[in-house]
Amino acid sequence: MDCNTVKPGQQNNGLRRTTDPFWKSLKQFLPLLLGAVLVGVTACSSSPTPTSDSNALTVVATFSILDDLVQNVGGEQVQVITLVGADGDAHTFEPTPADSAALTKAAVIFENGLGLEPWLDDLYSASGATAQRVVVSNGVDLLSLHEAGAQQAAADADHADHGEFDPHIWHNVANAMQMVTNIRNALSAADPQHADVYAANAENYLAKLNDLDVWVRERVATLPAARRKLVTSHDTFGYFAAAYGFEIIGTAMGAASTEAADPSARDLAALAETIKAAGVPAIFAENVANPQLVEQIAQETGVKMGPPLYTDALGKAGSDGDSYIKMMRYNVDAIVNALSE
Repeated sequence: MDCNTVKPGQQNNGLRRTTDPFWKSLKQFLPLLLGAVLVGVTACSSSPTPTSDSNALTVVATFSILDDLVQNVGGEQVQVITLVGADGDAHTFEPTPADSAALTKAAVIFENGLGLEPWLDDLYSASGATAQRVVVSNGVDLLSLHEAGAQQAAADADHADHGEFDPHIWHNVANAMQMVTNIRNALSAADPQHADVYAANAENYLAKLNDLDVWVRERVATLPAARRKLVTSHDTFGYFAAAYGFEIIGTAMGAASTEAADPSARDLAALAETIKAAGVPAIFAENVANPQLVEQIAQETGVKMGPPLYTDALGKAGSDGDSYIKMMRYNVDAIVNALSE
């Protein structure tokens, strides 16, 4: 068994299992639902989103950023079904019977792991799927939630869902390159006759990612180190900060998950004082989180809001963040420009 895979029925470390009537009823009635669900799986925007040729190898990607990486490696040889689509939040995602049906169609399921998809173990078990599960974060140099910048109390409270490590690995381009390598290896194992295609696609895409990493570093170098201070909706930029020389001053939600309870008035007041003391030039909302808390902090501190950043999901087609490379370029430009002023 490849070290990047989870055996069918095996639970990932750091993921919480729940007992919910939905899962029991889904197991009982899945045979009756499956036929109808398969027909309607792409009928509306809330259903899993398949792409590419239906004759190709069918795989599932749990969220939109991972979908883009898989498509760049798989090309025309794969059909990717995405569970959590553009601007969707994997932290708060609630699976439907259509998502269960999607898993049964797949030969491979690509997941981030590290607790980003706390619903996946139950969904996989209830669906009866037999697809190979591939954890694309394997091989990445991980940061603990505390190292990544989460406030310790919030991090401790959030460990039940996220384990000990920050799951937002893709904000460091080097980590995305490791994810691509894992995807290439898994596709080659599942579809050996096209292994040379996956290798060539991965090589081409890895070269683009290497160029992206160089560009990010050059762009960040134009921003004085004293102004590289980040405040965002939730604790998602730890890997970005560690890789590219930023300091995480704080987050509006005070946790690594958007599922965290709203911070208290005392917490927000403390963050506002920290922002003022640190001289933070701008703060940022995110595409997967309600901007209300960040707006409130901006009003209380007098600090401007930068453009919303793409964090846990790509943007919709045609947006500035509808691919991983475009997302990273947009975020870096938005951060550098806002913090420069």
